[in-house]
Amino acid sequence: MANLPDQHSTSLVNITRRGGILLVKPVGPSIGQREAPLIKNEVEPYFNELGDSLEHLVLDMSSTTFMSSMGLGMCLTFRKMSSEAKADSILFGLSKELHGLMSMMKIEKFYKIAKDQKHLDKLLK
Repeated sequence: MANLPDQHSTSLVNITRRGGILLVKPVGPSIGQREAPLIKNEVEPYFNELGDSLEHLVLDMSSTTFMSSMGLGMCLTFRKMSSEAKADSILFGLSKELHGLMSMMKIEKFYKIAKDQKHLDKLLK
């Protein structure tokens, strides 16, 4: 098994691993049909490598303003993978619009929502 770097960035996503925390931050303002599978392919090896040592998945959406159904599906896939590792799933940095969309699609029920950095730090303890 290849050892992945603790920090990895592409034009679409920044991935940071710190202990049992996996921080995934999509870069573009929009996650659609083209971006979602590419981001998923970058992140998936980290789930595989961390396995049961994963404690928290943090999906930092502070750079994202729009998400298609493919993007929402990607969020659900990440939630499922972290759940299989018995890890928490946390959404962070949601815009009002994105939070509304996640709420309408009932996706926010699968994640803990961190309102700000202080709240996120508390959830990660």
